[in-house]
Amino acid sequence: MITEAGVSRQYLDSGGLMNTWQDLAAAVEERLAAMSSGERGVFAAGAAERLMCRYEALPEEDQAPFTISLRPLLNSVWEAVLGDSTAFTAVKRGVAEYLLSDYCHNDGQDGPDDADEHAAAATLHAAHAYLFECADFAIWAGRRAVDAVDEHLQYLAESDEDTPGLDEALVAELRRQLEDLDLIATYSKDLRYASLGLPIDTSIRLRVELRMPLSKGAD
Repeated sequence: MITEAGVSRQYLDSGGLMNTWQDLAAAVEERLAAMSSGERGVFAAGAAERLMCRYEALPEEDQAPFTISLRPLLNSVWEAVLGDSTAFTAVKRGVAEYLLSDYCHNDGQDGPDDADEHAAAATLHAAHAYLFECADFAIWAGRRAVDAVDEHLQYLAESDEDTPGLDEALVAELRRQLEDLDLIATYSKDLRYASLGLPIDTSIRLRVELRMPLSKGAD
């Protein structure tokens, strides 16, 4: 079982224990299941942020209004998971607006699929991870980042950019997620009770030391 920060790096460097993306995906989910809900919330926000930044960098004609409309919700999730308890209301309202909208439906392929776009879905999972403190939502946010890899490679290929193979790209994404989990684990004492609110100076410090590095690498 991988439970301590830094153990994942040892596994990755050893070259023989986790050398497929499926192994790495299982390691990510095992780590998330063992973490506090506060740590999981930060991980989910980071996964959603990287997808959202990548989406916002697309040409305007390739952007769906629904996904772009979730940026304020994602910003509120960040504030909440980093210790601003007053952001709870904004997150709750954002999720409620989605649940009451036409984008939340049981019409299958006959209904709008906007909420199934990767950045949108990851943002909603991150919001649910914060509100309900359930490991599944954080796991699903991470899976969305993995699911988005193939689509991103196709976009890069259409732009005549050199692209890695799919397996290589999947491994890179999951290694990134494990590195994120290592970073987050070093702040476990702060994050364990972040949903109850942290001192303002602590929240500001976490924005610099967590939100910024977890958001990098979106392109």
